[in-house]
Amino acid sequence: MKNQDIVTAFKKASASQGGTQECVEVAHTADGGRAIRDSKDPHGPVLFFAPTEWNAFSASVNDGEFGD
Repeated sequence: MKNQDIVTAFKKASASQGGTQECVEVAHTADGGRAIRDSKDPHGPVLFFAPTEWNAFSASVNDGEFGD
């Protein structure tokens, strides 16, 4: 298994479930990182983030660094 192997299904944010909103979807990778894709293009490109990168991003979101 490679670090970038996707080990869970992609999920959309709960706020966008069931609606017509399009957003990104997130899945876990084998190394504990995350894979991100555009929900409008599920067969398109996927971005991969190492665990440290994802943790830094998540902390920044939780700290409100990106605004509302």
